[in-house]
Amino acid sequence: MTAQSPNIDEMNARSREVFRRVVEGYLESGAPVGSRSLTRDFSEQVSAATIRNVMQDLEYLGLLGSPHVSAGRIPTQLGLRLFVDGLLEVGDLDGQDREKIDRTVTSNNQDVTTVLDEVGQALSGVTHGASLVLTPKHEAPIRHIEFVSLSADRALVVLVFGDGHVENRVFTPPPGQTPSSMREAANFLNAIAAGHTLSDLSAVISREIKTRRQEINALAAELVENGVVLWENEGESTERLIVRGRGNLLGEGGDEADLARIRTLFDDLERKRDIAQFLDLAEEGEGVRIFIGSENKLFSLSGSSLVVSPYMNADKKIIGAVGVIGPTRLNYGRIVPIVNYTAKLVGKMIVDRS
Repeated sequence: MTAQSPNIDEMNARSREVFRRVVEGYLESGAPVGSRSLTRDFSEQVSAATIRNVMQDLEYLGLLGSPHVSAGRIPTQLGLRLFVDGLLEVGDLDGQDREKIDRTVTSNNQDVTTVLDEVGQALSGVTHGASLVLTPKHEAPIRHIEFVSLSADRALVVLVFGDGHVENRVFTPPPGQTPSSMREAANFLNAIAAGHTLSDLSAVISREIKTRRQEINALAAELVENGVVLWENEGESTERLIVRGRGNLLGEGGDEADLARIRTLFDDLERKRDIAQFLDLAEEGEGVRIFIGSENKLFSLSGSSLVVSPYMNADKKIIGAVGVIGPTRLNYGRIVPIVNYTAKLVGKMIVDRS
């Protein structure tokens, strides 16, 4: 094992046990773990000095850190990642937690967004973290698209779907747009949008722009390329990203710098800058994914971890995601089955109601 590429399998039994106990102790208490506390119930009779030597080796490998010279050790971000990937034991879903989540999707409320808001509240409540729920896009085929200029920096896009559903969204167009370029962009989109859902349209647009660039001028192309992102439901009644439980993180102990980073995180989420990236995180792999600290730019400012899982429609297509944000010392073994169960339950609810 090298300092550049630590590996659980290359650790000896003593190093692995010391590493595991330090991480588990930190996740439970949030405090550094000292050598003396480890010797009390270690699997073999070893001295505190021997444990300290092992901890120093693990620190050299970048897996443990020492917040103060005389303090015990805490896992680094690299150490937490190694623990999650190689040593994490995922528990069973607690019966009370399951019941609280079940109640949200078995309610008589017919509005899916309202149910998903209740799911977010429940998820935040049972995990004591902040929950994220990315709601599904409207999946009916598009019938017609129209852009309406409202002012120099505001425009309206009208989406008419094949099932009669209509969405109106106000957005900020790229600089230099004119009513003429907006009509040109709308004509281009209407020529290719028929029969495609909104989620399909982004890929279709990318292909068409490459093959038909000469048919639309640069301003219209910029509007088209930016338009699909701008349609992501910024209105209050149809917001796509539901964030609940902010107070759970703001109420955590910590200095002003920690609180400022967490406030920055939620300010970003409330402005919905990174909705597309949140879904990208979920789509990059099947099942539950865990992101620790700065492993993704979405939450790097917060010093937090994200546990996220996508949910799918009847066609097994990913249409949304649920997740939990918390401090890096989350109880991952408990949170993972909760997020996994919630995502599957939401997917089933979407299928049953569609």
